[in-house]
Amino acid sequence: MIKKYILIILCAIPFWVSAQVGEHRNQFAIGLHGGLNLNTVSFVPNVNQKMFQGIEGGLMVKYTCEKYFKTICSIQMEFNYSQLGWDEDIIDGNNNPVPATNGDGNERYKRTINYFQIPILAHLAWGKEKKGVNFFFEAGPALGIYLNDEIDTNFTPTTINEELRNAKTDSELCEKEIQNKFDYGIAAGGGVELHIKSIGRLQLSGRY
Repeated sequence: MIKKYILIILCAIPFWVSAQVGEHRNQFAIGLHGGLNLNTVSFVPNVNQKMFQGIEGGLMVKYTCEKYFKTICSIQMEFNYSQLGWDEDIIDGNNNPVPATNGDGNERYKRTINYFQIPILAHLAWGKEKKGVNFFFEAGPALGIYLNDEIDTNFTPTTINEELRNAKTDSELCEKEIQNKFDYGIAAGGGVELHIKSIGRLQLSGRY
């Protein structure tokens, strides 16, 4: 049923676009961007986690095609290297860290999954078009291709302190390979853009 709704929306887009009457634009911009990823991963049963922190950066391309009333309409496409994953918060029943059986501090497990990502976003902005500040909202599909992954841990499945640990992760999960090499979803966010004639456009944004 969901696929049918998506298909209807996609089929309606050409008619919606052709019906718009606005001021035509033909502006092309290219630049670099970078930032910080903060994420967790959902497991069943649940796994206690800290907020995973990874880097993201790449090439950004934006084409501005129209100003419709006060809305500046653009398409933004990115080619990113992105680090995602999870960082376990291994605690016991009293919410205390679990000591590693090998004496190397407390148990830790961090899985970093590296992706090549391509978000394709509708970019709608309001404010100054050339000099000054505008505020924008952006949303669209994001595709990801698995590159590789890394594990940072101080235990093996045979040395997990099962008597104390309260995390639900088992030995199979700790060493399990990534099964799905292709990732997809919807990205949305907003921010501000500052246009400085001497250096170009600067963006500051957040995205979910």
